Amino acid sequence: MESLHLPNFLKGVLRHSHIKWICPTAPTRPVSSLGGFTCTAWFDVGEISEDGHDDMEGLDASASHIANLLCSEPADVKVGIGGFSMGAAISLYSATCYALGRYGTGHSYPINLRAVVGLSGWLPGWKSIRNKIECSYEAARRASSLPIILTHGMADDVVPYRFGEKSAQSLGMAGFRQTVFKPYQGLGHYTVPKEMDEVVHWLTTRLGLEGSR
Repeated sequence: MESLHLPNFLKGVLRHSHIKWICPTAPTRPVSSLGGFTCTAWFDVGEISEDGHDDMEGLDASASHIANLLCSEPADVKVGIGGFSMGAAISLYSATCYALGRYGTGHSYPINLRAVVGLSGWLPGWKSIRNKIECSYEAARRASSLPIILTHGMADDVVPYRFGEKSAQSLGMAGFRQTVFKPYQGLGHYTVPKEMDEVVHWLTTRLGLEGSR
């Protein structure tokens, strides 16, 4: 559900030699939408729909795993998270954990996110995130300061376009004011050079990498 040739995405940014990329592989687990077939997946997914059930235990476990990989980075390092499909979903979920300062379990979220990229994905828990953010001044402050870019193909037959669009709208309404959503006409559940170029440009601008190599 999230096959993506990362080198094709990274090579436009790897010209910046001081950037460190950490590319973890999801654990192996049964996936409900695949009839219980075991494969690599960040969390369990049933039907992707507005009434679909979110695997909060799996989401928290994967968000915690990714955050733990980044905890040892120096305090002055600009930390970002990104992914494709389910990887995008866990990245966006991590963004909400950062804003709230905690996982769904209540345990503290340990890293200071500076950028989030979501390609062809969706936001788990989108229905409740606005109320959670609005209940906390600190959560609203962190949400408003976090740059997020979402991209989605309008011909996506795996994660329908409307879920990407709805995710961007939900983030904006929840106070993530620096959310950018880019749709791509005719694009399915894959990436294209134009999309990657725009993501690279966005990262370069948001992380202050202009002129650095």
